[in-house]
Amino acid sequence: MSPARTVFLGTGRFGLETLWRLADHPAVDLVGIITAPARPAGRHGNVSASPIGMAAEELGVSPIFTPERLRAPESVDAILALEPELAVLADYGQIVPPGLLGLRHGALNLHPSLLPRHRGATPIPATILADDRETGVTLIRMDAGLDTGPIVGVGVLPLGGAETTPELEERLAMLAATVLQEQLEPWIAGAITPKRQDEADATLTTVLHRQDGRLDPMRPAVELERRIRALLPWPGTFLELDRVGRLIVRSAVVVPAEAGDEPGLIVADVEGLALTTGDGRLRLG
Repeated sequence: MSPARTVFLGTGRFGLETLWRLADHPAVDLVGIITAPARPAGRHGNVSASPIGMAAEELGVSPIFTPERLRAPESVDAILALEPELAVLADYGQIVPPGLLGLRHGALNLHPSLLPRHRGATPIPATILADDRETGVTLIRMDAGLDTGPIVGVGVLPLGGAETTPELEERLAMLAATVLQEQLEPWIAGAITPKRQDEADATLTTVLHRQDGRLDPMRPAVELERRIRALLPWPGTFLELDRVGRLIVRSAVVVPAEAGDEPGLIVADVEGLALTTGDGRLRLG
């Protein structure tokens, strides 16, 4: 069986390990990479290629496409001119056009949750906010819906309850690469029958906005601590307090309340500063 002509679509760091392994996989011939255009980044706003774009240059894969609109006819035509048989996606960020969904081996997407739970744009923060005891990576054959395609493979990751979004993303990125590596050859050979998702178990995440980072002191301390871990690095979390203004919060630990605590106060003790909440205290890091 000759290697399947494959294009990879990705933008963020989540797809890096997958790209590296895909480039070395004997079942595929990596004929092109599609990623986001270079954009201003960092404190000084210097224009920089995406993490996937930089990795693609290092690998020497050509061509590298950076379309503003993947669904534009000229973008689709340029990709189809490579005669791909398979598309692999990891953290790309645009809607995939029907022309790529209909490739000989389809379009496979690596989603960092146990689908159908946490479909959508922010599955890792949603996992932490929900206090899930496990998460994972689901490899699906994409269809026209939002993370609704049939399941090709799954990797499960137990959670300890103290993970931040960056930490969890790094672990899931490694798991994603392993799931794809194990399933790719049998998928191309036609040895896998994908399994339909159970719509009764589906949940949908939402896009995060800056105001989502506001911490409400009336909420329980355990809930606020999860939010702090979940919303790193974006949008970050903060308190808005009388006479103090906006206070950025990057880490916290739940500690017991003390008699007479009223929610919304910053109190000091020998351990440092703590926020009184609707249930318990939150020691601020």
